[in-house]
Amino acid sequence: MNFFSKERNRRRKEELFIRNGKILLERFIKSCNGKCNPIRSFSAEEIKIATNNYDPQNIITKDGYYNLYEGFLQDRQVSVMKFTDEGGAEGGFNTIVFASQMRHKNILKLIGCCLESQLPTLVFESAQRLTLANRIYSPGEPHLSLTERLKIAMEIANAIAYLHCGFPRPIVSRTIKSSNIVFHGENIAKLFDFELSMSIPEGETEIEDSVKGTDGYAAPEYVATGIFNEMSDVYGFGTLLLELLTGKRAINVNGQDESLEHRVVSLQDYVKIHIARNDFTKIIDPKIVATVLTPEMEEQLQAFPELALKCLNWSAGDRPTMIDLAKQLRNMYKSACQIMS
Repeated sequence: MNFFSKERNRRRKEELFIRNGKILLERFIKSCNGKCNPIRSFSAEEIKIATNNYDPQNIITKDGYYNLYEGFLQDRQVSVMKFTDEGGAEGGFNTIVFASQMRHKNILKLIGCCLESQLPTLVFESAQRLTLANRIYSPGEPHLSLTERLKIAMEIANAIAYLHCGFPRPIVSRTIKSSNIVFHGENIAKLFDFELSMSIPEGETEIEDSVKGTDGYAAPEYVATGIFNEMSDVYGFGTLLLELLTGKRAINVNGQDESLEHRVVSLQDYVKIHIARNDFTKIIDPKIVATVLTPEMEEQLQAFPELALKCLNWSAGDRPTMIDLAKQLRNMYKSACQIMS
């Protein structure tokens, strides 16, 4: 690269840094009055080296607008969130603003970001190469036991309860799903994606926005009206609980179970059909009960869909709060640990 090319490249990075920095500052002031945890600024070259030039083999997970990479930055293992489409710019800035406010053991810690590229790039603490979706659906992965699944559910419930109750204005996630849950250290489950998150305005109890998110997780009142609040997250969490119980994806369940004689799209309907038939044990992921289903285990497992279906209540007002769910799951987890010991 000759001198003039290098100079053009340097000026372009400076222009992007100033433009993106201005946008980010405006978002910080609007969302949290500029108050957030300190985060670092990284250069585009540092991020490129950290990810081995965004090597596809280093991808932990990918979504519509971004890839999450494993990387090493200054001899420290990190996770790098790179947005791959112009449509992801909004989500990138949004994730920086919300993730930088978080201090919770079940939310992936944001270390810093790079504003020298066209789209913001985020640097988080390290995450394992497997998402929860990988652990549930990939046939080659080790089985998740009942206690492990309850632990994951409890940890994510704690994280969502923190979003709803840990700030002056409740934060609604709208991105709760198994592919947005990663693991850190000793299998600690963590949320990391806040691209669709919004704070409920002061003095209000709900928000109106265009319908976004993933089929099977979006609450019916949100899909119908574009209006949502914390109870919409509870609905998505209910779907996650059923995934943990059944080992099946949130939609198109017919394609995952040939024993169903008529078309069933939602995981919720699939579970309800089998419960009505008194076929409860048929909905349990075989990986949970690889050998014998004891009466004590069956009692624990029956509580799982009961709790999930409460979350999936058609009426938002009849769903439990995330605080209540976190407490119930903690008790279920402790009980399961005693049974398995």
